[in-house]
Amino acid sequence: MGAFTKAAYFLFHPNQLRSIVQWKVWHEPVHKRDPSKESETEKACFRHLELTSRSFSAVIQELNPELLMPICLFYLVLRGLDTIEDDMTIDLAKKEPLLRGFADLMEIDGWTFTENGPNEKDRELLVHFDDVITELKKVKKPYYDIIREITVKMGNGMADYALNAEHNTNGVNTIEEYELYCHYVAGLVGEGLTRLFVESNLANPALLERMELTESMGQFLQKTNIIRDIHEDFVDKRRFWPKTIWSKYVNTWDDMFKPENREKALQCSSEMVLNALKHTEECLFYMAGIRDQSVFNFVAIPQAMAIATLELVFRNPAIFERNVKITKGDACQLMMESTQNLRVLCGVFRRYARRIHKKNDPRDPNYLAISVQCGKIEQFIESIFPTQDPKKIALAQAQNPNEDVNTMETGETTFLVLSMLGVLFIIGGLMVGISLGAAWLMGARFDLAYQDLSGRIGTFVQGATDVSTTTVTSIPTTVVHQEL
Repeated sequence: MGAFTKAAYFLFHPNQLRSIVQWKVWHEPVHKRDPSKESETEKACFRHLELTSRSFSAVIQELNPELLMPICLFYLVLRGLDTIEDDMTIDLAKKEPLLRGFADLMEIDGWTFTENGPNEKDRELLVHFDDVITELKKVKKPYYDIIREITVKMGNGMADYALNAEHNTNGVNTIEEYELYCHYVAGLVGEGLTRLFVESNLANPALLERMELTESMGQFLQKTNIIRDIHEDFVDKRRFWPKTIWSKYVNTWDDMFKPENREKALQCSSEMVLNALKHTEECLFYMAGIRDQSVFNFVAIPQAMAIATLELVFRNPAIFERNVKITKGDACQLMMESTQNLRVLCGVFRRYARRIHKKNDPRDPNYLAISVQCGKIEQFIESIFPTQDPKKIALAQAQNPNEDVNTMETGETTFLVLSMLGVLFIIGGLMVGISLGAAWLMGARFDLAYQDLSGRIGTFVQGATDVSTTTVTSIPTTVVHQEL
């Protein structure tokens, strides 16, 4: 988007510009990374992080210092693994042992990989993977063990999918296969992150006993990405939407993208969105267990982006024609809201659930199920943060007239009023003082002003005295004339 086009866009969408400016000006990170205290390999790792994902890089670099480097390295290791798995130029006979043995390779000093195709966007990470290995050896052992264990699980899962000829030819067939794929590429990431949070005492240990919550966090994000990226995957000859879903609406996968089948395709996408929405309550429940603000921000921002993206793609025919994404202004607004607290984040989920419900089409076979799911989201949020409805309060007061619904005592009210008056008096005094000080600095002569004011007051008082004397002395004369 050129400069003129951007200017025109923001001219007609001022709220978008406002959100961007607010985020740039008012966002204050909980923690700030200090590059001056880092080694050269640490700096190199953060450069790789910024090159592979600008969005994740920003939130990772604002993490609590205890987890800053471990999570940065965790991300880079999995990104390196994913870069090998995605590269179709690598022969399967070579790819499989690389994926299964990646956890061992990352323990070899100086190991790098230079055999990615020239067009693989993250190949530079593997070319300089020795920087990551150097820093991995400095990480605390409990953190390293978690990173290694997740790498082993993910590497084996990716290798299994690479060897699955049916998947490579026809894509995902069942919902179970679909969710297993999401588990390997996102659920395992969530598991590793949760264990890191708990190990560092930045999250409630009870989360380890409810791993289904962690799984839902990853499933929700990955399913949203798969729905959004349908056109891109179609162009790349990949298919992640399960056949058990799309076969209800069209005969072949290619039929989904034909204009004459657009309504059927939208109904199919509705079922995919419904499948993703079922994770929302558990995602919110999970985030209630986070103890550290920077970690909360780290997990909340992607979830808020996901619910907003689901609303964007819901019954949106554009997803079958091009790649769609939320605007930068909306993203900044979501980040502002997501970096506050769980109540505000729940408000975001409620807002987008209502928008989805509003867009829901009664002619869609999934209409009732989607309406019910949106209702469940609202009900769950209401159970955590009940809203105070003035009508309900008035009704309760009418039904119980003898019950005092005013929770504020008279003494508290008096104190509150006096405090407000005191604050207004202090602020008024400060404003007057600042104004007078500014006038003095600009050269105002208060001595001359005082003399002039004194003179005017004296003249006024003298005039009033003369008038009073004249009136008094004239009274007898008036009376005499009246008597005569």
